[in-house]
Formats: sequence, C-alpha cells, structure tokens
Amino acid sequence: MRSAFTSEAVERYLYALLPRRDAVLAEMEAYAARHDVPIVGPAVGRLLALLVRISGARRIFEMGSAIGYSTLWLARAAGPRAEVYYSDGDPENARRARRSFEQAGVAGRISILTGDSLALLRKAPGRFDLIFCDVDKHQYPAAFRIAVRKLRRGGLLVADNTLWFGRAARKARPGDRDTRGIQKFNRLLYSSTSLFPVLIPLRDGVAVARKK
Repeated sequence: MRSAFTSEAVERYLYALLPRRDAVLAEMEAYAARHDVPIVGPAVGRLLALLVRISGARRIFEMGSAIGYSTLWLARAAGPRAEVYYSDGDPENARRARRSFEQAGVAGRISILTGDSLALLRKAPGRFDLIFCDVDKHQYPAAFRIAVRKLRRGGLLVADNTLWFGRAARKARPGDRDTRGIQKFNRLLYSSTSLFPVLIPLRDGVAVARKK
C-alpha cells in the first residue's frame, strides 16, 4: 500500500495522519497483507471517495477490482442510489468481495461481474460518471480506449499505478510489457483532446482525467 519512490519519512507521516478504518476495511487490508493481494490502500481509497463526492458520481465502473477494497470506498461514497460495477477475472476474489460488501451493508448497490474487465465494460449498458482502471498494466492502453468511449461528458477516468514503482519515468527494459503499457497509457492520457488529466504522485501514482 506504500509508495516505492516517495521517501519513507513522508510515507510514514502521510499514513500516520489517516483516521482508523472500520472493521470491514481493516480486515480487507489485513487479508491483502497476509496474502500479498494488491489493493490501493487507505490513502488512495480516500482520494477515490473524495472524487466521487466532488463529482457527484453515481454510475461507476471499476476495471480490475480484486477483493473489492477500492470498490467499497467507491460504493460508500456514491451513496444508496449508486450503481457500481465490480469486475474481476477471479471468481474467488468476487466471492470474497461479495462477503465484504454484505458485511458493509452496500451489496445492494454493487453489481459483481466476473470475466475480462475490458470486455465487460465494452458490453455494459450506457455511459458512466466515473471509471476506475486497475487491470493488468499491459492492458492499460486498450482499457483507455474503451473507457473514454464509455465515459459521459464531465465524467472522470481514474487509473491506479500510473508511476509503476517509478519505472514509468525510465526506459522500459526489453520484454517489460507492464511498464510499456503504463507509459503508453500516460501518453494517451495527456495527448487526448477529449480529456483534462492530472497525474498525482500519491502512493504508486494516480491519474485523474475529466472528459470534456
């Protein structure tokens, strides 16, 4: 959950400021630590919640939801009338996520989809207020193209890991598809005429872009 490139002292300070999480989030964090499951962590979780509240997003699609940690932050922030789509390729992740959503009392506002997140977003009906991208990093350029089409005007495209342990700032090694994917995604983001992006160096880098 910590950054690979921000100084350790700054990271300790940042995380020490964060309020304690409730029992459901705390258990999800503990499970992720025990089983080496990548989650965005509480600092990015709070950013996601803030973006939802500022934008008023109600219709949300998450690409690559794992155990549903970030989904829970999004769904709580969006409120009881929200329509949040969880998507992940691992049925066991989906089962664990469902249990957490039920414990948190938000299961009724979350649709759980299993399979390829890009294909699921492409097939999802209508447009979305916010799309959060956290799929395999080599998929980011393809995810970008689908997400921009599925986002309403004024909607937000948010992506995690856009600094990728700092590797995004260096020449990718031969065969490193993930770093190349992140680098291409960032170039697509900033060259797009339909988006206004900002890359925030929080944890592993979070990109936020508003569709014009």
